[in-house]
Amino acid sequence: MSGHQRNTLFSLLFILLAAKSACAQDSIVYWKFKSLYSLSGTQTSFVNWNAGGRNNISIIGSGSASAYYTRETVKWTNDATFALGGIKYFDKKGIGAQKTDDRLDLASTFGMQLSKGFFLTFASSFRTQSINGYAYPNDSVPVSRFMAPGYMNLALGADFRKSDNFNIFFSSIAIKSTFVLDDSLSAKGSFGVEPGMRYRQEYGAYLKMKYNRPVAKNIEMKSKLELFSNYLNNPENIDVNGELLLLFRVNSLVSASAQWNLIYDDDIKITDINGNIGPRTQFKSVIGIGLSYKIES
Repeated sequence: MSGHQRNTLFSLLFILLAAKSACAQDSIVYWKFKSLYSLSGTQTSFVNWNAGGRNNISIIGSGSASAYYTRETVKWTNDATFALGGIKYFDKKGIGAQKTDDRLDLASTFGMQLSKGFFLTFASSFRTQSINGYAYPNDSVPVSRFMAPGYMNLALGADFRKSDNFNIFFSSIAIKSTFVLDDSLSAKGSFGVEPGMRYRQEYGAYLKMKYNRPVAKNIEMKSKLELFSNYLNNPENIDVNGELLLLFRVNSLVSASAQWNLIYDDDIKITDINGNIGPRTQFKSVIGIGLSYKIES
């Protein structure tokens, strides 16, 4: 494990221990916890199937947890999301296995209430991935790794919070940091860093909106939108990170989910199928059915 990975893990452990210590010192009535864990998969097989196809099995596991602390004029929220999935083909045609989902997303806000529904808030967020990613069918040269890229946002601003399920945060004093802690990827200038550099920092304005609600009986929606404008470099080209999740509950253990992610970063250059290089809108869709377990207190 590299020094950067150790530092990151130590930082996460410190946050968890701090939260546990605070919980031990304060009455549990100030804390609200909820978490959701799911495992879904598909299996497809073909026998003399004229239309063609490849025998495969795919599995995606995910987990999300939230902890909310409210006491007098103080509000502290913490969210963590993890997902990892892949598909395995049972033939000798092309790639045998590949990754289909990989997310590690942490967010924390600490606010002091100024008036009803309005808080002066310090917000932080971090996201990266767990394992190597490849541009298939080339599975020998990674195009992404843990902390390559890694993104961290720090901001001080105003937070309008109607409830734990809806809030809008805006900051005109924000820092966006991009990490590429891999020598080969940083040498190429991947993910917007200068070639040979492992770190890039941007200063600008930041907006984050979170909205969760039941859509119908046994159907829950979770959404998140993040916008960032770099004051010093093309401020009109706004970075976008959006996420929409629909969760359909069959019963307490069986559920289906549909998730869509949209990302646009003007500093990330992507090569399309025609060989053109430039910023592109990135889109991902994941739909599955499987087991889920929810804990709430």
